[in-house]
Amino acid sequence: MTTPEVTVSEVLVQAGTVSLPGTLTLPEAAAGLVVFVHGSGSSRFSSRNRYVAQVLNQGGLATLLFDLLTPEEHEVDVVTREFRFDIGLLSERTVATLDWLEQQPGLAGPGTGLFGASTGAAAALNAAAARPQRVRAVVSRGGRPDLAMPALPQVRAPTLLIVGGWDTPVIEMNREASRALGGPWKLEIVPGATHLFEEPGALERVAALARDWFLHYLPAEAA
Repeated sequence: MTTPEVTVSEVLVQAGTVSLPGTLTLPEAAAGLVVFVHGSGSSRFSSRNRYVAQVLNQGGLATLLFDLLTPEEHEVDVVTREFRFDIGLLSERTVATLDWLEQQPGLAGPGTGLFGASTGAAAALNAAAARPQRVRAVVSRGGRPDLAMPALPQVRAPTLLIVGGWDTPVIEMNREASRALGGPWKLEIVPGATHLFEEPGALERVAALARDWFLHYLPAEAA
């Protein structure tokens, strides 16, 4: 496969009253755009999400990695951990980011997907429920979809839930949540992987699953 040429830009996402720094990577003739919704206090510099984004870019998908927290909020969260579990705040900013994308030249057209990790998966699912015409697919990596339980029946976007085989509590949370989803879904368990998919080959498997899911559902002909 020939790797498409990409353009990388640093952007400021206007999410309501706050500006959030992000990295936008646009392959030529992108098949879709995937917005990464970080969780557990991580940022756009998350090594795991940046690896997944690189695999998606190589597959012809555009990506937006951005910080859900302001620098001041991040400093507080490092100590108190209060913002990483503020699903309402994370969800509002994800929705605001989707609305911001609609106003950006060249970004309103491609089908949009959301890649949520940990608590960010709940925010992604809430946003998918709030913007069903915009979000065409969702992927959750080691996510907590149970934290978005009231919104799950309104999620119409095809949803892939990826969980490590040794992440037993989160497997059960995902199984329970999957039954509440209002659209197509699939639960993919990666054998021998723990919550962070740090085992050899585990993150590569996550990235390949996500790439294939988005390439199946995001292009216009799949809508």
